[in-house]
Amino acid sequence: MDPTCPSECIYNLIPSDLKEPPQPPRYISIFKATVKDDMQKAKTAMKTMGPAKVEIPSPKDFLKKHSKEKTLPPKKKFDRNMPKKPAVPLRTDHPVMGIQSGKNFINTNAADVIMGVAKKPKPIYVDKRTGDKHDVEPSGLVPKYINKKDYGVTPEYICRRNEELKKAQEEYDRYIQENLKKAAMKRLSDEEREAVLQGLKKNWEEVHKEFQSLSVFIDSIPKKIRKQRLEEEMKQLEHDIGCMIPTAQL
Repeated sequence: MDPTCPSECIYNLIPSDLKEPPQPPRYISIFKATVKDDMQKAKTAMKTMGPAKVEIPSPKDFLKKHSKEKTLPPKKKFDRNMPKKPAVPLRTDHPVMGIQSGKNFINTNAADVIMGVAKKPKPIYVDKRTGDKHDVEPSGLVPKYINKKDYGVTPEYICRRNEELKKAQEEYDRYIQENLKKAAMKRLSDEEREAVLQGLKKNWEEVHKEFQSLSVFIDSIPKKIRKQRLEEEMKQLEHDIGCMIPTAQL
């Protein structure tokens, strides 16, 4: 009998209800809380309608009747002795008529024109063949800036800036010279040189004594390392002693 096929049974002929498989759990992103906080911050930053914190009105400051009406200025006391405006002329009053001037306005105007200074025409330029006119002064064609008194002169702020840079450079150079003097090699006197030389010779003798006490057979790595170290120390001390001894003594 095939194990993959179900066994023959009469109960298998009865139709059974299909059971739906359970749904998997709903996916929830782990960044949900972070995105929610960022959105809330962005919304709070976008609020520009009025101040962020508004004071709550007190219950005692409720709207009262006639509170928004404009107040009238205080009354002034009427004074009958105040100066009055001139009276309106009567219908029977007539203006003074017949007054004539002996001035000759034609001759006067002609004399003013003859004696007056002629107006200079406004400088213009035409840039098209159709005759479009424009003022010359704001166009940049007039050499106004090269005729100024301070044209080509270095501005004061640049001169001041150059002086500050020069002072800063001098201070920096002075600082460098002081550090070089402090770090410079000091010339030893004969007594100090002799004391240093005796100390180097004493150190060389101690290292040489330790080197002489080594075993004859160097059959291990620690012994080889110790021998190399002592040889290097002796070479360095010999070099230092050679530098300390004057050339004439050599």
